[in-house]
Amino acid sequence: MSSTLEKTFATREQAELAVEHLVQELGVERTDIFVTAQGAQNSSGEAASGGDAPAVLESGREDAALAGGITVSVDVNDAGREQAIRRAFETASGA
Repeated sequence: MSSTLEKTFATREQAELAVEHLVQELGVERTDIFVTAQGAQNSSGEAASGGDAPAVLESGREDAALAGGITVSVDVNDAGREQAIRRAFETASGA
């Protein structure tokens, strides 16, 4: 039986970390992972992080598209992997 698991992350950095865990540690095929903005607008998350945040000596940078969270969803065909995927989501979100 196939199911879809999803989690919305506050930052693009967290979403990218979740994808990295899924692919590299759990062996999830990249074609089974979908990354989308939470809303209708382009977004890099709710808060700037990683490459969206200003550099140490940079001030006043406000060009990140902060229009809502980033949703990562995964098609799962093996019920035994669901718990591991949920843990990867929680680890990436810092929960």
